[in-house]
Amino acid sequence: MNALLEIKNIETYYDLIYAIRGASLAVEEGSITAILGNNGAGKSTILKTIMGLIKDQPDKGSIEFMGKPIHGMDTDKIVRMGITLVPEGREVFEELTIRENLLMGAYTRNDKQGIDDDFDRVFGYFPILKDRANQWAGTLSGGEQQMLAMGRALMSRPKLLFLDEPSLGLSPLLVKEIFEIIRTINDEGVTILLVEQNARMALGVSRTGLILENGRFVMKGNACDLMEDKDVQEFYMGVKSETAAKGYQRWKRKKAWR
Repeated sequence: MNALLEIKNIETYYDLIYAIRGASLAVEEGSITAILGNNGAGKSTILKTIMGLIKDQPDKGSIEFMGKPIHGMDTDKIVRMGITLVPEGREVFEELTIRENLLMGAYTRNDKQGIDDDFDRVFGYFPILKDRANQWAGTLSGGEQQMLAMGRALMSRPKLLFLDEPSLGLSPLLVKEIFEIIRTINDEGVTILLVEQNARMALGVSRTGLILENGRFVMKGNACDLMEDKDVQEFYMGVKSETAAKGYQRWKRKKAWR
């Protein structure tokens, strides 16, 4: 498999904080890759750095998409190249309708027939949005807003889709539904980089997983292998063991992966 996205040794300062410390990763074309970590680990900062949403960052390192450097590029140009972000917290346009929100996702396009086709595609993923196409986005539930945010991102026809905490604040039933749709979107050809705190769900749909702590990747591996790792189970899935203290020390002794 070829790397669709590759970042090498990036360092990012965010609000005067040294947020990303020499991080490297490669996202294979056609895959789902998960970045796991606790609050404040730097997960969202990595996505924002790649998307050009943090001014003058990364401070060091390189970012390549389809073999071309994109670090320092304006966000709208990155979107036009084929990367789209579904931000944490959804950030839908509350005073616009569902249909208008989706149309905003296609702002880089001028192919009317293709846009119409993608409306049908998005409504196929999320039938409830079709039923409420003329409803204001601000009146939707949290789960419906998450569906809308994902649909809006898909309207740009991304090659690579970033999902930042898609399960945040959702009920277990809705989380399951969202992750089933994530798998379907990937099966239809969209590469996905997924940032999540729900390690069990994220690794369940991913090919590769990475663990981020304090701005550094400390573990990388096949998602199935990480799912079976005792440290990952204990610290990211809440699986307690009688050797918690030993496990914690073992975790801290592991060399940081870059």
